[in-house]
Amino acid sequence: MKEYIFKLTDKVRDYECDLQGVVNNSNYQHYMEHTRHEFLESLGENFGVMHDKGIDGFVSRVEIQYKISLKSGDSYISCLNVYKKGVKLVFEQDIYRESDGALATKGIVESVIVQDGKLTRGEYFDDMLKRLNKK
Repeated sequence: MKEYIFKLTDKVRDYECDLQGVVNNSNYQHYMEHTRHEFLESLGENFGVMHDKGIDGFVSRVEIQYKISLKSGDSYISCLNVYKKGVKLVFEQDIYRESDGALATKGIVESVIVQDGKLTRGEYFDDMLKRLNKK
């Protein structure tokens, strides 16, 4: 497993699996989103508070490669790295099965900030990344 700036361990729940007994593909995106939210919380950010200030983060693009399937009861480690690219904040997100370290999914998620209804140049991300560098 490569180095990551944030990791979150969780467990697959029965209702997340499809008829084949594996995690339905859409749930991997949920896992990644939950990891991003927890990462932001670790930096003192909160989507509800941001929204109340007129600041909203939106996903602008998602790319996911599925490698192996997780099954009910599997524990997994959802990992991320982040960098800024133009106005976007780009999350590199990988999910590993905890028992053997097998890579389940690789993802790239790009997000933007809209403030008071207008797309920003990503200044909010600059301030947030400064806090990351102080950790």
